[in-house]
Amino acid sequence: MYYDPIMFTCMEGLDLEEHMIATYYMRAEMPVEVVKFAQAIAAEQATGTWLNVPFETPEVRKKHAAKVMGIYEVPAYDRELPKDLQYRDFIIKIAFPSINIGNNFPMIFTTLIGNISAGRIKLVDIEFSQKYLKNFSGPKFGIEGLRKYLDIKERPLTLAMIKPDVGWTPEQGGIMAYDAFKGGIDIVKDDELVVGDSDFCPLEGRVKKIMDAAKRAEEETGEKKMYTPNITDDIIRLKDNAYRALDAGANALMINTYVVGFSAFRMIAEDPNINVPILSHPDYAAAQSYAPDTGVAIYLLWGKLVRMAGADLAVTTNYHGKIPVMKDRYIQSCIALTMPFGNIKPCFPAPGGGVYPGIIPETIEEIGKNVILAAGGAVHGHPLGGVAGGKAMRQAIDAVMEGISLRDYAKDKPELEAAIKAWGISNEKEDLFDMKK
Repeated sequence: MYYDPIMFTCMEGLDLEEHMIATYYMRAEMPVEVVKFAQAIAAEQATGTWLNVPFETPEVRKKHAAKVMGIYEVPAYDRELPKDLQYRDFIIKIAFPSINIGNNFPMIFTTLIGNISAGRIKLVDIEFSQKYLKNFSGPKFGIEGLRKYLDIKERPLTLAMIKPDVGWTPEQGGIMAYDAFKGGIDIVKDDELVVGDSDFCPLEGRVKKIMDAAKRAEEETGEKKMYTPNITDDIIRLKDNAYRALDAGANALMINTYVVGFSAFRMIAEDPNINVPILSHPDYAAAQSYAPDTGVAIYLLWGKLVRMAGADLAVTTNYHGKIPVMKDRYIQSCIALTMPFGNIKPCFPAPGGGVYPGIIPETIEEIGKNVILAAGGAVHGHPLGGVAGGKAMRQAIDAVMEGISLRDYAKDKPELEAAIKAWGISNEKEDLFDMKK
């Protein structure tokens, strides 16, 4: 037959609690028979192969076959195709039995975008059932828990990355962290390039120095402070790094999620012996996402999946910063981190990458108050020093919270004034960043 009836269904003909639904974008060069193509990818990722085999019985296929739920074309040609048409764009929805996959990330990726990733097809969303989501713990803290942990009820949070990225000693890290904390920064993190453990900046050494700085700043400011050391490493050392960091006094952790993998992140987040917030860093995610017609959509990686893995706060690219990203995708990513998602708690979005005080009003307007403003160079490289860099970030937030423009608020605040003079305000000037040109 031209099509196999057992491999097609509609939503009303499916037990949604027993399936996950993948949505794909496909651009196909002419000519294309999309019904046959959709059926072929559903077969490839479930029970089928390129010809019939003896044990692919009707009973097996009924229980385990993936099913095409929808094929939508944009534009929606029905009568005829334009004579000069070179390609056609489709959205394809396929339902996969959850029993095929189990409760793990490797098989989610293997099943939903495994062999077919060699073609021109992009996974843009996954719909999980409530039943399936309950197998994942998600964030231990999430937005509400992190606010309670830091005793910050309403305002946006601030975060500073240690800069330079690498090459600093634990003693130097303590100095830079203290200045940032003293200026009003809530969270200090390692850069993603900091090795989990190294000769020049050993894990226990930097944790002790920076946590000493955090405690001094807490005593002087009356504000709770948090440090997320990067424990990223080969998986065989990841849990040991986490335990060593906690034993040295760390009150949070950081992992480069997309290089260690979601399963490794989940292993740390669901460990009952690890009860501190965990930060997810997005490096390498763009390599999986930025091709327009292959890979996995960025807002799916940064949103639903990182929440399922257990991130309490997740760094994302800020549209107004130095890393190229579409504004819609940046906002979608932040929404995906915070929108209702079954039993999975919301995760704090932390837009970073070239953040400075002049970006803050637009960022809060777009994302809301449940956001962490993540700056590195703008804190440590402030014209008046690191303490002033932290103060300028907080002053910009205070201006937004009080409904006052940055320029007016800066008139009696030299730290914010110096930041504006150095870098301007994002909606008033040309782009600062070479990487976006």
